[in-house]
Parts: sequence; structure tokens; C-alpha cells
Amino acid sequence: MALPPGPLSAPPLHTVECLLPSVPAGVAKARSLIRTELTRWGRVREIDGCLLIVSELATNAVRYGGSAYALRLEDRGDRLYGEVFDPGDGEPCPRSPDVEALSGRGLQIVAALADEWGVTAAEGGKAVWFSVRCAA
Repeated sequence: MALPPGPLSAPPLHTVECLLPSVPAGVAKARSLIRTELTRWGRVREIDGCLLIVSELATNAVRYGGSAYALRLEDRGDRLYGEVFDPGDGEPCPRSPDVEALSGRGLQIVAALADEWGVTAAEGGKAVWFSVRCAA
């Protein structure tokens, strides 16, 4: 699966990409990959927020996306840019679940933690992307 180009123009300093199976264990692998790479890149302040964002996007890809999904994270100096691509139909949108609901808040979490996020149609599916400014 080819990921579409990101919405930012600065070339990445570091990039990691991974194709993951659309099973719950794949979400844990995505989190582990993000933690490892951000630590290696010296972006420890951004780990917690990125872990939550990627966890929510990967979970959505597992639930609605199809047989596999791709994850990409880039360090662009002043910000981190990430994408989760899946072959599923439709465009995810934030919901307003009832206070008693056990799910449905994932994109609200993404919107709260990311500086920017969106959905880009891609050949064979869609990419949900996010951007997080890095601490100075």
C-alpha cells in the first residue's frame, strides 16, 4: 500500500513506515513502534500525545478499514507528521456519543491532541493524518 504524500512541504529528518495487520495486536505494535522511534529521535516530550493519537487511528483502521493498514510517522523538525492509511470505504468523522457510551470518542481525542488532522482520499482507500508541533 502506497501512502499519499503529506500535506507539509518540509522534507522529513526521520521517517518510519510499517504495514500492520488489521487485528488488535497490530495496535499494540503501532504504539511500540511510535514509542521506540520517538525515543530514538529525541522526541520524548511528544511520545504520550502521539501514542494516544496513533492508538485511536489504528483502532479505527482495525475496526473499519479492512485487512491491513499502513502507519507512517515523520519528524519534520518543528513538527511530527503521521498517517494511518487503510483500504476501507467512507470518511471518518467525529461523533458525539452519549455520556454512557463505551466508544465513539477517538476522533475527539485526535482533535484535542493534534495541532492539525484530516482525511485524505487515496487510491484504494484513505489516509487519516495528523500534525503535532514539537517542543522547543
